[in-house]
Amino acid sequence: MRIKSLISLGVAAVLAACSQNSEKIEASMPAKIEDGMIVLRTPEREPGQEPALQLACEPIDTVRVGFIGIGDRGSEAVRRYTYLDGVKITAVCDHHQEALDRAQEILTGRNIPKAEEFCGEEAWKQLCESPDVDLVYICTPWLLHTPIAVYAMEHGKHVAIEVPAAMSIKECWDLVNTCEKTRKHCMMLENCVYDFFEMGTLAMAQDKLFGDITHVAGGYIHNLDPFWNGYDHNWRLDYNQKHRGDNYPTHGIGPLCQLLNIHRGDKMEYVVSMDSDSYHGKAEAKAKMGTEDFADGDHTVSLIRTRNGKIIEIQHNVYAQRPYSRIYEISGTEGYAVKYPDEHYALNSPSIQKDTVKKAYDDLSGEAFISPELQAELLERYMPDFAKEIEAKAKEVGGHGGMDYIMDYRLIYCLRKGLPLDEDVYDAAEWSCLTELSGLSISHNSMPVQIPDFTRGAWDTLKGFSYAMK
Repeated sequence: MRIKSLISLGVAAVLAACSQNSEKIEASMPAKIEDGMIVLRTPEREPGQEPALQLACEPIDTVRVGFIGIGDRGSEAVRRYTYLDGVKITAVCDHHQEALDRAQEILTGRNIPKAEEFCGEEAWKQLCESPDVDLVYICTPWLLHTPIAVYAMEHGKHVAIEVPAAMSIKECWDLVNTCEKTRKHCMMLENCVYDFFEMGTLAMAQDKLFGDITHVAGGYIHNLDPFWNGYDHNWRLDYNQKHRGDNYPTHGIGPLCQLLNIHRGDKMEYVVSMDSDSYHGKAEAKAKMGTEDFADGDHTVSLIRTRNGKIIEIQHNVYAQRPYSRIYEISGTEGYAVKYPDEHYALNSPSIQKDTVKKAYDDLSGEAFISPELQAELLERYMPDFAKEIEAKAKEVGGHGGMDYIMDYRLIYCLRKGLPLDEDVYDAAEWSCLTELSGLSISHNSMPVQIPDFTRGAWDTLKGFSYAMK
């Protein structure tokens, strides 16, 4: 009896501790601890709200675009859009007149009529309300992404949002719910899924050249020292100073989620994160902001497990003195791929037969990289046809080697054809949610955090990633 009493007391103490811990969770949505994992509440789908998987809208012959935020990214987007067919740039918005002047110079320099201007802190609302805009293209600081996107969809506009699309779980749900209610497209502008190596590798993975993929890795390793002063009112360093976790996850995780068919046959289950102390970031904040406090660790690592037993590893570091890298590494039962510092494949795949390649057939042991000749032939074979068709123009127009132009091209193509987008609102939510979830895990001694199912149970409805074509 004595032993049973002690056990009962122990269980009660654990449950009480869990209850106390639940009360201490500071999250954007109600949260609790279940079975040693932090779980955030999933809001009910409201009456009349329907899933937006494979959302297709009425075709738009000429897409009228309004740009909000004409900084470095915004002005580059305006320039790229002057090279796209089926587009009319009708509006530009910023709170700096000189930024608007820069956008107008880009248009007139390309012999394109000037766009309507909206200037002021909340002038973006007027642009979203304009009857002369079909697509709102958002290139503002992060904290404005979701509020503008929600307002635009509520006013009948499709939206394209620079990365990350949302900065909290609540904002992720705001995007999902608004898209489902309004039936307007919500695309996060994750350009890295359109890099040529990533597109070719994605097609190889879909064709099982890597066998069953078990582990993938990605990240954002980019020393931002040369760029901190370029962020208006120091908004980016200010965000990192206040927020702990992977504050910029989408470049790393986006291409990997496509590879693993996330919400197209698999789903992310939970994440465990940890970070280093802040050294360089703290020094930058002291020099630029006069503060000794800095929340973001210099290096953050997150591990995610999927329902189908895959592991995703994501890293974030914008402070280290090291070469740029998005890591991009794929490991499977029949092959391996890596992008940084050099692009390579190692394959031991029965999918590759001698009669499928024109060049000399390699000894595909999987323990050595394949020859450059075979690699080039495989990339040519698996590159999507649309990428081959516009490759030369994409590289000429530019934007991170052409992937920005391909991203814009695909968005406009799908809107004009009335097709589902390559990156839907669930991608935007899934790829952005790591920002808050990684911070929650770190602040609770790397406790696992459940990743919400933004499809509310429909993650297995679709079978594999594909580009919609017509």
